[in-house]
Amino acid sequence: MKAKTLILLALACLLSASCVKLREKISPTDIIIASTAVEDRVKMSEVFYLNHYNNKVWLIAEGGYSFLVGADSHVTTDPGRMDEMLAIGLRDDDLFYAHLGDIADTKAEYYVTLDSLLWDAKWRYVEANYEQISDYEFIEKDSKMDPPIVYTYEDIVYPFFPVVGNHDITRNGWALWSNIFHSSFYEIDVLVFLGNGEMAFDHLIFLDSASGTLGKTQIDLIKKGVLDGKYDDGTSLYRYTFVFTHTNIFRPQFNEFASTFTREETFFLLDQFEDWNVTCVFCGHVHTWDERNFNGVHYLTLDAMCENNNPDPGDYLIRVQVDDDGGLSYKKVHMDYAKKK
Repeated sequence: MKAKTLILLALACLLSASCVKLREKISPTDIIIASTAVEDRVKMSEVFYLNHYNNKVWLIAEGGYSFLVGADSHVTTDPGRMDEMLAIGLRDDDLFYAHLGDIADTKAEYYVTLDSLLWDAKWRYVEANYEQISDYEFIEKDSKMDPPIVYTYEDIVYPFFPVVGNHDITRNGWALWSNIFHSSFYEIDVLVFLGNGEMAFDHLIFLDSASGTLGKTQIDLIKKGVLDGKYDDGTSLYRYTFVFTHTNIFRPQFNEFASTFTREETFFLLDQFEDWNVTCVFCGHVHTWDERNFNGVHYLTLDAMCENNNPDPGDYLIRVQVDDDGGLSYKKVHMDYAKKK
């Protein structure tokens, strides 16, 4: 395992899981019938963060690493594309897998399907990267620590980190979603060992934009600096900062109907991303590919990996490669799965 996860219980895994299927395709413009407002979601996330702060997830990479990003899978009874994304991430030894929201339709049976899929995927991940030494204990394969750290299965964090989408909060979807993934607003640090005793820190920020707004509570927390990661002199602790959000910042087409942030929040975010020295912002929501740069920040909006929207195989994922020397590149990743007839 060239890149390793330092476990300890996650503050993090927010999963998107509720989408509304209309006609034969999933529409990113469906009217939102939200059962929980962004203020409540973020307050719940803050409490979860405070209660688990000392046990939050850190990711560890030895030299270079890569990560995989997908969006808008809209899982129902057929989780084939989601399963393929996780299999690709495991096969190619990605450090983590991020999902940009609208992961499943809002039915309990779809959550059962998704939960079962994630449990199976975690077992494959554990079998590939850990050695089982007793009924309940595991150690990392090829661990350089002497003695190696012993983990329980529950200790091992499966590195799948989603954000919440607008379909995830419809029809009481938040109640289903939060019962499994807890937090819709969180951060993760990546500790990178560069060799010769040197190290670097990279930063992952996951925002709750499911309601098309950050809301007052989330903006206040951001203004307080909870995600800043700066030294006392104002310089950044982080080498790279990556932001993951469901609602897109820019419209891929001028006549795009799908909602974006209000003008005031868009300006706030653009300034904040610049202040955070963000490397790249990853967005979903509109089911349309878009790539652009603004004020030194790279923006990627991903097409939907949902079989209903894109039934044919195609390049629906993005892999980010951070090289040993710190070089950075983005590459589309092909998916072969086609919807069952």
